[in-house]
Amino acid sequence: MSLAYRCLFTLLTVVPWLAVALWPVPAMAVPPGHDPLLFSEQGYRIDRYRSPTPETVPGATTVDTQHVAGLLDATPPALVVDVINLTFLHGRFLQTEPHFTLPGALWLPNTGLGHLSDDWYYSRHDWVGYLVAEVAAASGGDPTLPIVVICRSDCWLSWNAVKRLAEAGFERLYWYRDGIDSWEAAGHPLEIATPRTPPFASAAAEPH
Repeated sequence: MSLAYRCLFTLLTVVPWLAVALWPVPAMAVPPGHDPLLFSEQGYRIDRYRSPTPETVPGATTVDTQHVAGLLDATPPALVVDVINLTFLHGRFLQTEPHFTLPGALWLPNTGLGHLSDDWYYSRHDWVGYLVAEVAAASGGDPTLPIVVICRSDCWLSWNAVKRLAEAGFERLYWYRDGIDSWEAAGHPLEIATPRTPPFASAAAEPH
């Protein structure tokens, strides 16, 4: 076999395999709940909470600012549930600055975290029970009362909380995907909120 023939044979057989091995493979979009680094086995978001969110969440209707304003003006008005986080340490919430939210919102911090049942710290308390019980009490036990769940824009905490409330049997859930940021940007008023004290808080943390 001549040298020229051997070179041609090598190009035809080896180079295509190298091209396949070295050619970059495009990244595939991972649907919600399918990436173990971002989602728990139950489908809750567990990391990178401030990142782009999907347009929908199972069990709820996604609403914009105008729709939320209409729900608050309705009779009876919708219940707004704010799930923005707040440090909880030694049986009490540690708040160092005012928290502004939608008027009349029920602030239930940390209830939108995705790892409440298996995290070494948060699993010591029943945060899911806190969420469900407070929403049930505020809604008068009516599972059909409109409930709007919020945090900020690009925030998975409210997505998780909606999923939990849907699984708990609440029927009229609305997800304000754009959150407090968009409400304020539209010129609507905000109020200073105080977090509801969970039943597992220490007695010294109870408000007087």
